[in-house]
Amino acid sequence: MLAGTAFGMGAGVMWGTIFLVPLLLPDYPALVLSAGRYLAFGLVVLVPAWLGRAHLLRLGRADWLRALELSLIGNMLYYLGIALAVQRAGAPMTTMIIGTLPVVISVVGNRGAHRIAWRRLALPLVVIGLGLGLVHHDEWGRAGAGAGEDYALGLLAALGALICWTWYPLRNAAWIKARPSLSMSGWATAQGLATLPLALAAFLVVDGMPGFDWPFGPDPWLFVGLMLVLGICASWLGTWFWNQTSRLLPAGVSGQMIVFETVFGMAYTFLYRGQWPESGTMAGLVLLVGGVVLGVRAARA
Repeated sequence: MLAGTAFGMGAGVMWGTIFLVPLLLPDYPALVLSAGRYLAFGLVVLVPAWLGRAHLLRLGRADWLRALELSLIGNMLYYLGIALAVQRAGAPMTTMIIGTLPVVISVVGNRGAHRIAWRRLALPLVVIGLGLGLVHHDEWGRAGAGAGEDYALGLLAALGALICWTWYPLRNAAWIKARPSLSMSGWATAQGLATLPLALAAFLVVDGMPGFDWPFGPDPWLFVGLMLVLGICASWLGTWFWNQTSRLLPAGVSGQMIVFETVFGMAYTFLYRGQWPESGTMAGLVLLVGGVVLGVRAARA
């Protein structure tokens, strides 16, 4: 249980960066950021794919089709929604919506053989919900003030990303738990390889976008560097850590681990702004982590 929590926290450390990169590259369209991140992911995993080729050769047609499905929805479409939402509605509002994932996934995924009694799960989910409310208190007030088509589009993109990543971890966990011999690092590598043709196709589409200096845009070195960081950390390592979390924890608890993405996403955003979180935000972050601790204890009870 503790190992699963540690892997979940590690994934959050990696994934928190996805909210910061669109702020560092404001002149890059969301499709470019999504294609660039996963093109880097696919290229980065070529090395571990070669080193672990014996395991990859044991994967069947169904495994590769599932990896392609997961990559399209959980990778490409999810980050396209995140990047678009951050650029149109802002990083805090996007993290607020995506931050509901711990509750949504825990509720939707708490079924089957590993189901946790709702009376034990209720308190952790309420604490996490209160933490989210405190963390994003200021953003609720800004929602009505952010009128305009761009803001509305950002909100819709964030909701689309929420749907994508409610589906992805449950689908991925079911596949992992049904295959005990599946290597978690190998499965992360397989998803990266499956993402490569999708990302390459999307990157070629960018060539036809008016006003964009294809292939690497107005700040090529920063773009390439950040895409490599996302490809290695947020994509390959993040997926590997999350695979371990999915294997070690029941869905009702593993869903709560995504709270660390919100915690570190907010932390990176405040560092970028050069601001210190307000007392309400700090209290909310404490509640978020406390809710996860309660959730792990509930699963062990």
